Amino acid sequence: MAEIDFKLLAGAGSRSFKAGETIFRAGDPASELFVVQSGNVEIRIGDRVIETVPENGIFGEMALIDDAPRSATAVAAGDVKLVPVGQKQFLFLVSRRPFSRST
Repeated sequence: MAEIDFKLLAGAGSRSFKAGETIFRAGDPASELFVVQSGNVEIRIGDRVIETVPENGIFGEMALIDDAPRSATAVAAGDVKLVPVGQKQFLFLVSRRPFSRST
């Protein structure tokens, strides 16, 4: 996975969550995706973990595609630091760096 240049996201600020804290719940309104700056996040449907998002991973991206509420619950698997990215910021980032190159 490519490294994320968090300097590009610096204007977004960051949010910290302690282990076990809920980031969002299924059914909540959705307007941003999140980039995991440090830690891990569990994506859950009911009591089942369907994915664990690692450092530099993203989740909640459907918020930028449709106007539907969150379809799953996100919980901090440990202490976690997240960077929220709204639609306008996402479009700006894509325009600045539209292609990703694997090395």
